[in-house]
Amino acid sequence: MADWQDNGAGRGGDRPHTDSSWQLSQTAYDADRRARDETLFALANGGLGVRGAFEEQDSPSDGSFLAAAFEQSPIHYHERLAGFARSTDTRVPVAEGKRIRVWLGRERLDPDASQWLAFERALDLRHGLLHRRLRLTTPAGHTVEIQAERVVPFSEHALLAIRFRLTSIDYSGPITLVSSLEAGARAVAQGDDPRIGAGGGEGLQTLGCGGHDDLLWLSQRAPHRGFELSAGQRHRVGDGLRADGVETGDEQVSQRYCADLSPGQSVQLEKFVAYVQDADLTARANQLDSLLARAIETGFDGFAATQSAAMERFWQRAAIAVQGGADAELALRFNLFHLLQSAGRNGHDGTAAKGLTGEGYEGHCFWDTEAFVLPVMAFTAPEVARAMLHYRYRTLEAARTHAREMNHPVGALYPWRTIDGGECSAHYPSGSAAYHINAAVAYGIGLYLDASDDIEFLVDAGAEMLFETARIWPQVGHFNARKGGAFCIHEVTGPDEYTTLVNNNYYTNRMAQRHLECAVRAWHRLRQSHPQALAALAQRLQLTDEEVALWHRAARAMYLPYDQDYGVLAQDDEFLDKPRWPYPAPVGEHRPLLLDFHPLTLYRHQICKQADVVMALVLAGDGVDVRAKRRSFDYYEAVTTHDSTLSAPVFGILANEVGHPGKAWRYFDASLRVDLDDLHRNTDHGVHMAAMAGSWLGLSQGFAGLRVRQGQLGFAPTLPDSWQGYGFAIRWRGCVLRLEVSAQGVRYHLEEGTELAIQHVGEELILSADASAWQPLAEPREAVRAIFPRAARALIFDLDGVLTDTAHTHYEAWKQLADEIGVYFDRDINERLKGVDRLASLRIILERAERSYSAEEQLELATRKNSYYVEAIQRTSPKDLFAGVDRVLADARQAGLKIGLASASRNARTLLDKLGIVDRFDYIADAGAIRHAKPAPDIFLDVAAALGVPPSHCIGVEDAAAGITAIHAAGMAAIGIGDARALAQADVVLPDIAALRLGDVVSS
Repeated sequence: MADWQDNGAGRGGDRPHTDSSWQLSQTAYDADRRARDETLFALANGGLGVRGAFEEQDSPSDGSFLAAAFEQSPIHYHERLAGFARSTDTRVPVAEGKRIRVWLGRERLDPDASQWLAFERALDLRHGLLHRRLRLTTPAGHTVEIQAERVVPFSEHALLAIRFRLTSIDYSGPITLVSSLEAGARAVAQGDDPRIGAGGGEGLQTLGCGGHDDLLWLSQRAPHRGFELSAGQRHRVGDGLRADGVETGDEQVSQRYCADLSPGQSVQLEKFVAYVQDADLTARANQLDSLLARAIETGFDGFAATQSAAMERFWQRAAIAVQGGADAELALRFNLFHLLQSAGRNGHDGTAAKGLTGEGYEGHCFWDTEAFVLPVMAFTAPEVARAMLHYRYRTLEAARTHAREMNHPVGALYPWRTIDGGECSAHYPSGSAAYHINAAVAYGIGLYLDASDDIEFLVDAGAEMLFETARIWPQVGHFNARKGGAFCIHEVTGPDEYTTLVNNNYYTNRMAQRHLECAVRAWHRLRQSHPQALAALAQRLQLTDEEVALWHRAARAMYLPYDQDYGVLAQDDEFLDKPRWPYPAPVGEHRPLLLDFHPLTLYRHQICKQADVVMALVLAGDGVDVRAKRRSFDYYEAVTTHDSTLSAPVFGILANEVGHPGKAWRYFDASLRVDLDDLHRNTDHGVHMAAMAGSWLGLSQGFAGLRVRQGQLGFAPTLPDSWQGYGFAIRWRGCVLRLEVSAQGVRYHLEEGTELAIQHVGEELILSADASAWQPLAEPREAVRAIFPRAARALIFDLDGVLTDTAHTHYEAWKQLADEIGVYFDRDINERLKGVDRLASLRIILERAERSYSAEEQLELATRKNSYYVEAIQRTSPKDLFAGVDRVLADARQAGLKIGLASASRNARTLLDKLGIVDRFDYIADAGAIRHAKPAPDIFLDVAAALGVPPSHCIGVEDAAAGITAIHAAGMAAIGIGDARALAQADVVLPDIAALRLGDVVSS
């Protein structure tokens, strides 16, 4: 760490900032954000997680967690039916060992009651260390400085090392450091928010505590599960400190160290805390004694050095760099660091949704472990990915048990949420019905095998998991004669938890298809390479060639729903038949809809919590026409709330593929700082592991276009406008490949390995050892825009800016109103009103008002403005029609197209009458009857329905970006009229309506 100086900044909140590309640093402290910061500055090693609270401070949100320390408690139902989950796992805090309280004479040093003179803490991502310095003056007027360092080394399963240094600035007198192990009374979080937890765990019971010869211990037990553990601590005592006895209570044990300080003098204490589990009390005591004796011998510097070396090895093979985006560079490194330290790495413990940084989601593991986190580890730390999959193998027997609970006589069904392998969700529609978890595990296995070619893993564990989970699909699906013999899967729930218990969920069916294909390939590969191992496994599982042939047949016949009317992949058999979400967007801080609406209300509408079809197109999108991907992206974006942090990164990856670079950047940015900016307001309870993984995937799969096709690695790199360049390294089959992307192209460099074949924008490229290859960037994906229906049946026009120009008339009316009420209004502000309805336009104008206006007053003002406008348009005549409109309308009628108008103006019919073309339209939308204005698709869907034409056979014509978004969200193609830069998301942009030639965009 660089030399630290007083900066005069102590209290007062700021967000963690990026003063270095390798350190997450703070120079100010906000007590209201204490819990969030304890999460961000947490340390972990896959077995132990230690939140970032201060050693000398009491914090109600602090905690330390062992991956293996959880309680099991019964789930109580009034109507408990067959197969319902009987109990739930809940991770609970273990004995707190980081506490070192400070006494200055008889005054307890309390940071919350003191004046902070200077403060700095930094999470050192390069070396895996936490540093902190704090200078403060106590209420008694004593000024001291605390320096603390902390490491949770990867080299030990569950050990914390602390170096704590106290320096007197102006204090003279005795000091006491009280280092303790505490059971703590911290309750497991609970409440109505399922992202935090239901509070099912009762916490650990203290069995006893004590100590001798500087070895203190505290033992705990989970009362329902019977799990036992012991925590122990020992110290390295610096010069000037002397031991002053042990204090033992019912729930804690402490060691006191005393000294006398004068100004300028310091004392230092190194503290080592270890946790051991499962064995009897005597055996645990012996293990603690041995482990802590080794810790004393190693010392803090020794553990810091080994951790630094481990991190250096990791970063050498997982480098990340961004040119022109320092905040993004640090955020990417921060996210990857947290993934590495919280991922299960011993083959026994799982990887929780909140890692080891908090009690959110009660410590449960979900399918996002394999869909998001494991791919990152497979490309950056494959040994960790292997361990993560071994956790699933360890819980395979529990998955078999769960399958029997769900009436499957053979096979294994992994649970939706779990710690020890059993289903922990009491809500089966969004829990046990999520059969896609099996496919996610298979996806993780397949990707790991592609990236590592680890045949030993396939033999030892992977094949058995693939086979046992594949057996479930023929039991929940069937070959449906009503759909031409297609294989259909009924009554399941996909990733979108706002739509449950459906038939033929596209994501589930597509991923099941890939799962079955992967299992068949594994069967044939083992038959060739390890026939004896396969024969033994097949005999043990009673698995036959005929059953494997059934998998192959089901995969080939898999039903993948596609809606011809909308031209999009259907989320399930009924999703597109439902009405769109009718409720207005919530005002204020974002809250998931499930916190405010009954599940049935959600299930009855087209509303998605997160990516579903879009996720299938990212995880298994090869072979799908890119134009169908684009239409599906546009459609589902309009009905997705992104209430889950899993959603944004997936949308961002697909946006980059289908030619939405602006949206790709926005979604990437949203996933990049989910925790750093606490975007979902629950970082207090732990980081969002999947979102962190999503940011890395957004970089590699989104901007760099990383894909694995038929076992081969491929890229199609692009460069975001906000950056000058970026680079990252990945591991692939024993090689290390580094990409460096700039405006000049992409440089591929094989840093480890002798030769590697990759795909660059679809062309094979052979890389040799320690050599570089330069290639041009992928072409902008403009071709994706060619998505007009082959048999268009309707044209739907906006009015203002497309057929005529009433912008000046609107401007004059708004200007007159604004002047009357004394609110500043000019043409720049008027630009913001394009495509916006009357009341929304008024609210934009009133942003600059000196007082607030009630709803009644706003309605009166809007009515007044409209009267000015209606008076003005009475002077409109056919001469005000844009050149070319008569010809376009005539050509459309001659081509047999229906013609509709989708204008936000409630005076549209009057204006068309004045222009002399009202009778040329088959339907004119009533803007007053439309619930949601543009950019919502409602008005275009209303016109399409009235014309009797499916949306996919309609073309919308608009001059505003909000209108283009609405057209795409309705599942239609879009023609933009006006500025090509402002309308970049349109499928075609023309300078004016006169440039529209229907023969160029509509084919019969």
